[in-house]
Amino acid sequence: MVTGAAGLLGSHLCRQLLSEGAEVVGVDDLSTSDGSNLADLGGDARFAFVRADVSTGIPVEGPAELVAHLASPASPPDYLRLPLETLRVGSAGTWHALDLAERWGARFVLASTSEVYGDPLCHPQTESYWGNVNPVGPRSVYDEAKRFAEALTAAHRRERSTDTAIVRIFNTYGPGLRPGDGRVVSNFLVAALRGEPLTIYGTGEQTRSLCYVDDLVAGILAVARSTLPGPVNLGNPAELTVLELSDLVLEVTASSSPVEHRPLPVDDPTRRRPDITLATTELGWAPLVPVREGLGRTARWMIDQGLVSPARRG
Repeated sequence: MVTGAAGLLGSHLCRQLLSEGAEVVGVDDLSTSDGSNLADLGGDARFAFVRADVSTGIPVEGPAELVAHLASPASPPDYLRLPLETLRVGSAGTWHALDLAERWGARFVLASTSEVYGDPLCHPQTESYWGNVNPVGPRSVYDEAKRFAEALTAAHRRERSTDTAIVRIFNTYGPGLRPGDGRVVSNFLVAALRGEPLTIYGTGEQTRSLCYVDDLVAGILAVARSTLPGPVNLGNPAELTVLELSDLVLEVTASSSPVEHRPLPVDDPTRRRPDITLATTELGWAPLVPVREGLGRTARWMIDQGLVSPARRG
């Protein structure tokens, strides 16, 4: 069972599990997706979709071998638009998913986030770092939802011996990324393809570490098939500034779009880079797709799907 199945990560995870012969139940309330990421799975007899808000319960009959809990708004515009819903899915939604995993004797994997590190004072971020999070800032609805979900998952493991794992996911991108969802890669690619200005918040010297979705899914499954409880960082340690990313997007898309600067949002992290030593040494996992190649694949997917009409050049 995959919650948040219609999102970027959830849909790719469902697809990968099906390709390996599994039967998959995907659950999503479609609050931040139109379901199009799952359109190609509609004819697969081994895939079932359940539209449900996991915060109020999960109407899925078991048993299952794996519960991958990915449900949550993930982009800033979405979780700022749905603050209470984001907190509920991190708390009540995680509770319901954990209860099912315990009942079914399933492996439970929580998709947490690098946002639990906040604006980090430790660089790169290791799993032992406790974070620097503003608990009442606007981003706290997502940060603290995930921090609570981690605490609940760890408590379930200690108190009920549920087979749980926590993965902390760093910035992920790839085909299936919703244009205009507010994340930096989609914003930049859409603007560049349309010939519109790329908006950089602040100076652009803040850094991000971008992991292609196929690599990230491989990491999630590696953790799911291990006995590691986590947390385990999953991301690409190849750090680049937002300015460098904008240059790379312009290069990949052959765009002449200008760049505009706007004020930095409140509590926006200035540096982000995962230490993936644990995933590499214990699981043999590391990202394989270079950022330039991944951006190219994502741009081509957006064009092929008709999501973006490239501006005429010349």
